[in-house]
Amino acid sequence: MEGWRAWIEVDLDALWANYLLLKARAQGEVIPVLKADAYGHGALPIARFLEERGVGRFAVATIAEGRALREGGVRGEVLLLGSLHPLEAEAALRWGLTPTLSTLEAARALAERARALGLTPRAHLKVDTGMNRVGFPWEEALAALRAVEALGVRVEGVYSHLATAGEDEAFVEVQRGRFQRVREALGPGYFYHLENSYGLLLHGGENVRVGLALYGLVPGFGLRPVLRLLARPTLVKRLRPGDRVGYGGAFVAQGGEWLATLPVGYADGLPRGAVAFVRGPRGERFRVAGRISMDQTTVLLPGPVDLWAVFEVLSPDFGPTGLLAWAEARGTIPYEVAVHLSRRLPRVYLLEGVEWARAGG
Repeated sequence: MEGWRAWIEVDLDALWANYLLLKARAQGEVIPVLKADAYGHGALPIARFLEERGVGRFAVATIAEGRALREGGVRGEVLLLGSLHPLEAEAALRWGLTPTLSTLEAARALAERARALGLTPRAHLKVDTGMNRVGFPWEEALAALRAVEALGVRVEGVYSHLATAGEDEAFVEVQRGRFQRVREALGPGYFYHLENSYGLLLHGGENVRVGLALYGLVPGFGLRPVLRLLARPTLVKRLRPGDRVGYGGAFVAQGGEWLATLPVGYADGLPRGAVAFVRGPRGERFRVAGRISMDQTTVLLPGPVDLWAVFEVLSPDFGPTGLLAWAEARGTIPYEVAVHLSRRLPRVYLLEGVEWARAGG
């Protein structure tokens, strides 16, 4: 991209294809999860793009995330996942966010602040079916609902979260059974949602919340990763015999190797010790030489390139330069790696190969 030495591209065509694939599997609504800046992909541009195409409900984790969407012009429902703290009640109301209630203390605070502001409090109720993080105990869901509604809060949705989708299928069925009993106890008239990405892909579902799958980070289902990280070298040189590269001199040259320095490092989200290769201007795979620094990564080349050459540091695929490979090398999940991609890297959003929006830079 003109004027940038390193940047992230987000393929909106791939994102929309993922959404449609998920929508075809769901029997109800697909709710994009945009917390942690859409897992590093950029929450506001993605929300605007999806809202233009008729998506009317999104989910975030914090008041600040919801406020950023509202200030950016997003009009659809913004659900605050987790559990509202009583201190957040007024802010949730003022920004038109839909909080999640897991305690009566938060419900009381929401009702009190709503009365003071002349607003009608709306919320979703979270029930704990076995994850034991937040939520009213599933056995007490009806009593909790009645207590919350008695405070004047309009409960519009009820949900829970799967703890072991893709890992322990037997416990998934335990949770689904408990949630079904909650639905039977509470009756119709509420927006029920349970399934997450793996829950939907492996089991189907009605109304679902998706993050990992929306961004194409689940292999084997026809989904496409949507994000790649590109960089131009700031220096290209030939090494002499015995030249040592990087901190600790971890790489020692035999002599004659070409080295490119790319202006991205672990401060940009490259997992130190996990990035072994990058792709060159023609798709070649080049090995990283020495340790990744905070702001720079050095790569071995078979020959010189100019400073305008573009390297694909992170590829939108499931290969050795993709986000999944980075995560597996660190023994973690793609979410954790994606959310660490730095905001100092500008983002450009492409639709049909043409720039649709940009952020940062």
